[in-house]
Amino acid sequence: MKMLVTFEKAFRLRMIGHLDLMRAMQRALRRSDLPIRYSQGFNPHILLTFAAPLSLGHTGLREVMEVPVEGECNPDFFKARLQRALPPEIQLVSVRAVDDTHKSPMALLYAARYRADLEEVPDALRTALPAFLAQGEITAVKKTKTGEKTVDLKPMIHECSLNGNAMYLTLDLREESSCKPELLLRTLSDFAGVPLPRFTCTRLMLFAMRDLALIPLEDA
Repeated sequence: MKMLVTFEKAFRLRMIGHLDLMRAMQRALRRSDLPIRYSQGFNPHILLTFAAPLSLGHTGLREVMEVPVEGECNPDFFKARLQRALPPEIQLVSVRAVDDTHKSPMALLYAARYRADLEEVPDALRTALPAFLAQGEITAVKKTKTGEKTVDLKPMIHECSLNGNAMYLTLDLREESSCKPELLLRTLSDFAGVPLPRFTCTRLMLFAMRDLALIPLEDA
C-alpha cells in the first residue's frame, strides 16, 4: 500500500530547498512511528517520492508526495500521526491510500497552476498580453542541462490571465515539456518591452491528464 499525501509548504518556508524539505519529511516520518516502508540493503532509507521539486522562493499549496507503508494503514490515522510530527509551516491537506500498482505522482504529473503576484504591472505589459498569447509561436531561450535551446512555449500554456496584479498561469510540467513561470513572465516582458517586474510565486495545484482534461494530481 502507498499513501498519496497532499501538503502545503507555507510562505515562511519558501527559501527552504527541495533537499531540505525532503529531509524534513523523512525526519517527521521517522518520528511519527508510522509503518513506513524502507529500502532493502546496507543503508535502508524511506522510499519517499515527490511529484515535482518546488522552485526555491516559491510557496506550494497542494504539493504531492508518495509514501509506501507496510501492511494496511488508515489514511486519517496516517494524516493525524504525521501532522503531529511536522512543523506548523507544513500542513497536510489530504491523505489517500492507493495500491502498489498505482502510478507514481511523478509519472502522472502533467501540468501545474501558479499565481504570480507582481509588485506592479506596467501598462505596456497588461496591454501586450492579448497579442502575446495570440502569436502562432511564443519562442523563448530555455536553459537545459546540455546548454541553451530555443523552444516554443505556446503548446505548454494552458492558462495565462491577469487579475489585478495577480497573474494566473497553468503550464506544462513534464519531463519532455515544461515551462516555469519565470520563463513565461520574462518572455512576456521582453515582448512588451518592459523590465521583468518583481514578483512572488505560489504553486496552487498540480495536475494529471485524463481523457484530454486536466484533473488534480491528488485525485488521479
